[in-house]
Amino acid sequence: MKELSALDIARTAGRLALSKKGFDVKILDLKSISPVCDYFVIASGEADVHVKAIADAIDEGLHRVGQKPTHMEGYAEGNWILLDYIDVVVHVFRESTRRFFALEKLWGDAGTEELTDA
Repeated sequence: MKELSALDIARTAGRLALSKKGFDVKILDLKSISPVCDYFVIASGEADVHVKAIADAIDEGLHRVGQKPTHMEGYAEGNWILLDYIDVVVHVFRESTRRFFALEKLWGDAGTEELTDA
């Protein structure tokens, strides 16, 4: 199995979020501004069950290509689920929770790639 780059993992996670009707899917490039990780993937869902379905799709889809999260949190609540793949951290939010925490503003210096179904 081919080793995936961090950007490949981020884009795959984003496409998997879209496959479950996740919306406002963005990849933030943090390589030059943070030692935490290379990329954040941020996606929104309508309700806690939708957020969980998106997170499940990402977890299962990345698992099929040999990527397992080292850490997952927030699943029980379903407001903000975090999946940590070391170089890529995926955030799946309920829309209202995403607006409240405003990660895109907090990391406003990051380059941003928006993913769409098109």
